[in-house]
Amino acid sequence: MTTRAWLVRWIYMTVAAHLMVGVLLPLCAGAAVTEGYRRGIEDFFFGADAPAAGKALHVWWISLFGPTVQAAAIWMAGLAVIGDKQRNAFAWAMLILGLLVWAPQDMLISARAHCWINLWIDTLALAVMLPPLLWLCKLDLAFKHRKVTL
Repeated sequence: MTTRAWLVRWIYMTVAAHLMVGVLLPLCAGAAVTEGYRRGIEDFFFGADAPAAGKALHVWWISLFGPTVQAAAIWMAGLAVIGDKQRNAFAWAMLILGLLVWAPQDMLISARAHCWINLWIDTLALAVMLPPLLWLCKLDLAFKHRKVTL
């Protein structure tokens, strides 16, 4: 398997992971498994004892975020398929740009709320997606300009 094929599969797996997380968020938003995460954010906004309405609102927001992540995963999948099948560096560049627009804002908002787990998740997402996307963009640009099989 070529390096390009391995990197493309890696990107497809990250897209699938985003889709899976998007599906699971509404299902798990109020579950015990997410209680520690929710409590950390609720403590920042409400103090030690968040009111029931605040907790319910937080579960609602997390649930609502699930379809957003699902839609982003579908858009990412579309760009990944275009990048893969057409060796289209522009598609990879748009995925890179999306990460570079999203991550700093998400990280700043999370840091302001002292939600450090979000910063770690964002850092992980960047670490597993950005290097392969940059490499794919470089490979496909080289292919386009040199007409070399990589």
